[in-house]
Amino acid sequence: MLDIPDWPVLDKRSLIGGCARLPLSFDAQRLREEIAHLPTTVWGSTGGRVGVHRAADALFLRGYAPAQGEKPVEDREVLDSLPYARYLIKQLIPAKPMRCLLARLPAGTTVPAHIDRAPYFAKTVRLHFPIESHDRAWMYCENASYLMRPGEVWALNNSTVHAVWNAHESASRTHMICDFLPTPELLNLLQSAERTLGQRQPEVEQHLQLTPGGAAGA
Repeated sequence: MLDIPDWPVLDKRSLIGGCARLPLSFDAQRLREEIAHLPTTVWGSTGGRVGVHRAADALFLRGYAPAQGEKPVEDREVLDSLPYARYLIKQLIPAKPMRCLLARLPAGTTVPAHIDRAPYFAKTVRLHFPIESHDRAWMYCENASYLMRPGEVWALNNSTVHAVWNAHESASRTHMICDFLPTPELLNLLQSAERTLGQRQPEVEQHLQLTPGGAAGA
């Protein structure tokens, strides 16, 4: 699914800005323990993601990677083994879930600056649930860098330039990433979100080879 007919394109700059922390929380330790019981064989691939996302291991809980074509957005079998993840996706957030995945970015790796351009991305709200992270895992968006801590819930404006740098020497960074349709209840949560938590980080911008306007350099 690369488009969602009959749903409007969102003005994410007004709704979110760069990244915005929602007035919600979850039990990151509980989710870590749940994921730890999955077979190790579920990891070790990009989950069908291509391009800039190839740096991260991925496991889709709902739907498939866009690069795999027009496939249905529905629960994947692995979600049956993750009841707390299912609760977060289907009950904590007051909106219909679309694609959801676990993404694990190894130490010292980068998701380069990019924009998610398919119509699907312009019509959904992308939320991040940090599960494992640290003070050297930066999300860059809208000319600012953000630290997303385990247990927080963040909205990301993926319709503008964004990137991730896990600068830690040994620790990975794992997020659950989910797209939702923009219900009035979810839009109300976005209105209450904290939008001023990003900072200019020259170290991050230099690493990502960004120009002052936020675009990737040559």
